[in-house]
Amino acid sequence: MKAIIFNLLAWVMLPIMDGFAKYLSAELPVLQITWARYFFTVVFTFPLMFFFFKNYLVWTDKPKLQLIRGLILLTANICFFYSISVISLPKALTLAFVAPLVVTAFSPIFLGESVGYKRWTAVIIGFIGSLVVIRPGFVEINLASLAALGTGIMYGFYLIITRKLSTSDNPLLTLLLTGVVGAIIATTFMPFVWVSPTFNQWSIMAAIGLFACIGHLFIILSLKYADASKLAPLSYFEIITNIIIAYYIFNDFPDRWTFLGLFIIVFSGVYISRRENIIKNIKI
Repeated sequence: MKAIIFNLLAWVMLPIMDGFAKYLSAELPVLQITWARYFFTVVFTFPLMFFFFKNYLVWTDKPKLQLIRGLILLTANICFFYSISVISLPKALTLAFVAPLVVTAFSPIFLGESVGYKRWTAVIIGFIGSLVVIRPGFVEINLASLAALGTGIMYGFYLIITRKLSTSDNPLLTLLLTGVVGAIIATTFMPFVWVSPTFNQWSIMAAIGLFACIGHLFIILSLKYADASKLAPLSYFEIITNIIIAYYIFNDFPDRWTFLGLFIIVFSGVYISRRENIIKNIKI
């Protein structure tokens, strides 16, 4: 029960972060908002780890993999923050939900896992779901929709690398290193895009980092009490918080095509998760 509560809390916190980012995107550059997400995540995470989890501050055994992971997540965040600056939160998140499908499609190559025809079928159906949302040939495809889809693809590779690191590095250390990598790289771009924020904007930028920190800590805590594969379907709860924020703050509500595509993608993702659990239990 603790695992479920912590995991659901994470999927309440992270859409709030996205809502703040969308709000700021009307006045600040996307790169600056992304920088704030990483900079303030490190600001809040490092003291927490130093005082309460000091034993985990041990250098990683796989620094190159940590660097690649940080780069991929940074790029995914830039793409997602750009996409929500143009299109609605629910549409962007729906397209980003292809991440579990990407994990399944590429796990035979990078993780050495076998994927049967049933899961391959689910991957194909999930991709069709993303096409339903974008509707190529029926509506003009914009860069924001492609960026949201790219977010899901990159996040899928991020999850694959996270699986690899889970056997060697502590999750809290990985969280901190990901933040440090993103903050350092994003900082190099700030002289070219920086817009002086007001006090209110500084506060919201700090809140983005705070909610990112809290959300990921809740995910880590949930994984202490249950396997990631069992908790994976709960991540789709994020869309509920996302739709509520989009409707009440930005007056956006998903159209029927977005809902249909969302249903197809979620159905495929949940099916894949259940198949992975079944196969895992058989092996045990």
